[in-house]
Amino acid sequence: MADIFVERLSGLSVGERMVEVVERKGLGHPDSICDAIMEEISLALSREYMKQFGVILHHNIDKGLLVAGEVERKFGGGRVVEPMRLIFGDRATFKLNDIAIPVNDIVIDTAKQWLRDNLRFINPDEHVKYQVELRPASAELQDIFNRGNGGFVANDTSAAVGYAPFTDTESVVLETEMYLNSKGFKEQFPETGEDIKVMGYRQGRKLMLTIAIPFLDRYIANEYTYFDKKSAVSRTINDFVLTKCSNFDKVDIFVNTLDKEGRGLGGMYLSVLGTSAEDADSGEVGRGNRVNGIIALNRPSAAEAAAGKNAVSHVGKIYNILTHRMAHTIYESVDGIKEIYVWLASQIGSPVSEPVLASAQVLLEHRASGSSISRKIKEIIDKELSEIDGFCKELLQGKYPVC
Repeated sequence: MADIFVERLSGLSVGERMVEVVERKGLGHPDSICDAIMEEISLALSREYMKQFGVILHHNIDKGLLVAGEVERKFGGGRVVEPMRLIFGDRATFKLNDIAIPVNDIVIDTAKQWLRDNLRFINPDEHVKYQVELRPASAELQDIFNRGNGGFVANDTSAAVGYAPFTDTESVVLETEMYLNSKGFKEQFPETGEDIKVMGYRQGRKLMLTIAIPFLDRYIANEYTYFDKKSAVSRTINDFVLTKCSNFDKVDIFVNTLDKEGRGLGGMYLSVLGTSAEDADSGEVGRGNRVNGIIALNRPSAAEAAAGKNAVSHVGKIYNILTHRMAHTIYESVDGIKEIYVWLASQIGSPVSEPVLASAQVLLEHRASGSSISRKIKEIIDKELSEIDGFCKELLQGKYPVC
């Protein structure tokens, strides 16, 4: 493995800078749906490969598209005119030693189960069509899984970066969406859908949150009902957010800012199924949240989408998640660190446990000892890499969310 480099940063942390922008796409956002379903399919295929052959075989289910359908909204409940279409792409192993794997069945069954479990108003048998475009992989990439040399090698040349800690803005944005899609909130406000988006803008110590949240038309009898329910939801959001914002001087919250009274159905954010994929917005793997759950525009990020990639050789997943875990572990374990970034880069064909580049950038608290901290950082990164097989097993168990 290459040497582990530790670079000392100067200047302000992200949370201390004048401007910060953070976004979170919620559970029912079309991009989030794609990421989550493709990840579940990868885990399901991995379980089947282990059951049949005792090893994970080559697959990457990381190319997916959710094509928006068409609906007719109506006070008291609209209808689906044209179902959404979910397209699954890239590569999988369909057969080994004359044993066939029902890949297409696993893909569709897994997608339907995720929809049942997570989106209350979607009937996966009626509201979605499925198109499986998976194909066998190249011989060279398949051979990675047959070499049996005691550890997998990287199936791509890739790089990733993770960081810690979250800023106050990042935490508020993440926690707000998770609250709005929580079981308790949905029990209190069943009329709200899952396609929630939270955008946070911070300027100095002033925070502005712009929130989009659909209301199910089956619960809305008329325009008055909509704006009455929206007011109740807005008050509850405001109460929740203020409990999380003690470090801000001012917090402004805006909900469904396209709304306009007096314009009927055209002036309200109504939904038949609770997701804009019903007719307004298609989704794609890799356009949603990063593996730590947010899209933080002030932070460096990897270009790779982690969702759907196999968990034993695809560094686009392994390093993406591992760098964030490393950064968090270092921040929690080593005193004197204000902010840290961890970088890993692979070279195709090299062992996953031996990146060609391992580096950390660290911003220290005032008077912290740089040499001592540098040594501890290197020790933690080295230890995490030496235990990467165990980490990959945790990925296979779905321990770490990817969106």
